[in-house]
Amino acid sequence: MKIGIDSFAGAHLDPQTGQVIEPEKDLQLLLDRMVHADQMGLDSFAIGEHYRKEFLDSANIVILSAAAARTERIKLGSAVTVLSSADPVRVFQNFATLDLISNGRAEMVVGRGSFIESFPLFGYQLNDYNELFEEKLDLLLKIRDNEVVNWEGKFRAPLKNQTIYPRPLQKEMMIYRGVGGSPESFIKAGIKGIPLMVAVIGGFTQRFRPLVDLYRQAYREAGHPEEKMQIGLHSLGFVGEKHDEAIETYYPGYAKMFTEIGKERGWPPVTRLSFDPQVSERGALVVGDPESVAQKIIRHSEALGGINRFSFQMDNALLTHEQLMKAIELIGKEVIPRVNKVLA
Repeated sequence: MKIGIDSFAGAHLDPQTGQVIEPEKDLQLLLDRMVHADQMGLDSFAIGEHYRKEFLDSANIVILSAAAARTERIKLGSAVTVLSSADPVRVFQNFATLDLISNGRAEMVVGRGSFIESFPLFGYQLNDYNELFEEKLDLLLKIRDNEVVNWEGKFRAPLKNQTIYPRPLQKEMMIYRGVGGSPESFIKAGIKGIPLMVAVIGGFTQRFRPLVDLYRQAYREAGHPEEKMQIGLHSLGFVGEKHDEAIETYYPGYAKMFTEIGKERGWPPVTRLSFDPQVSERGALVVGDPESVAQKIIRHSEALGGINRFSFQMDNALLTHEQLMKAIELIGKEVIPRVNKVLA
């Protein structure tokens, strides 16, 4: 199984002052973590795309390119590219350039995003939320697979015998479809035969099994090669040396983040009563010591009928750079070997 990290370049607080760390320093620390993940043998490091004050990832391709110049083997991608409010031509050109800079290590997860700030920012209508994404995904895949493109849609000027450069080093750059809880999204990914990245940020992972099975069924019925089917899981998580200590370290920042988001979405404040089931054996959050985390990743894989990839989302304003660096080390040195030993 491939194991990596997804980050939203979330702003962190200085543990000494309680103030937000300067953005230029925070980004340098993020790049240091990406380099460390490469050195520790993690398989991937992806950067999200948000347009909010608490995140620094609106230009994620710039962060990824900076990391490409400082790393050697780790895959670099997006988590996710908000394709609905982007130009697929420019998205492809950006990631093709990243692929060249990184010597063939670029990939992307495309999705509709869980926040909506990019729609008014770039002049799109929320009423077109779904239709925009489907049309733009069709165009992005057509560009990836064809050097000369002929295409016509509703939301963009047509392309007639248009060549699009640069071309990536990889013959077929990996493009995952990021999905939440919509059955239609799982089915459409299967019909197109593209890899699936399932975001599970709460509840119990096994509830997504019927949706993943819909993807598998649609994929097979469409006649795509079985060996190319890829299923990834994106989950919130954190690894510490001691199980209970890792949970206690992670909880305050988690509660702060989801209580703030909850104010916008009508969720109740996070409490230990609601949090503890999430870090239990079957809960979605992958938090604990290396052994318990490895076992939970395996259980999540079994619950979904088998996955090829797992990504930790460790953004948490109250975790320090040092704690995150240690977590990356534990993932590389202890979690990955444990998972692969069992799966082997």
